[in-house]
Amino acid sequence: MPTVKLTTQDFKDKVFNYDTEKEWKYKGTAPAIIDFYADWCGPCKAVAPVLEELSNEYKDELVIYKVDTDAEMELAAVFGIRSIPTFLFIPMDADPMMQPGAFPKKVFKEIIDTQLVKKEEAGKSE
Repeated sequence: MPTVKLTTQDFKDKVFNYDTEKEWKYKGTAPAIIDFYADWCGPCKAVAPVLEELSNEYKDELVIYKVDTDAEMELAAVFGIRSIPTFLFIPMDADPMMQPGAFPKKVFKEIIDTQLVKKEEAGKSE
């Protein structure tokens, strides 16, 4: 499954409606990563192919969304995005974690395996 572009309305429908909910309640059926990016951002472009690879590797376990901060300014403001890329890691059973910066694939896999899909062998393989 390729990465999925999200608009502000898509986010409210599929992830979390911050207009109607007071506390975080994830609407998804699988853990997710949301990539807040912009088309002009060099580090964002460098991370994009890695996210596509991860989206294919974890296609049945994880959803990777992309939010264009230039097009979706309201959503970027709601999350206080100050630098891009910034990632929102959303586990099924815990609060989301926000992390700015471009990471190598190994770091994404470690976060996915230990925090999102909770693989038993997490951290033991590349």
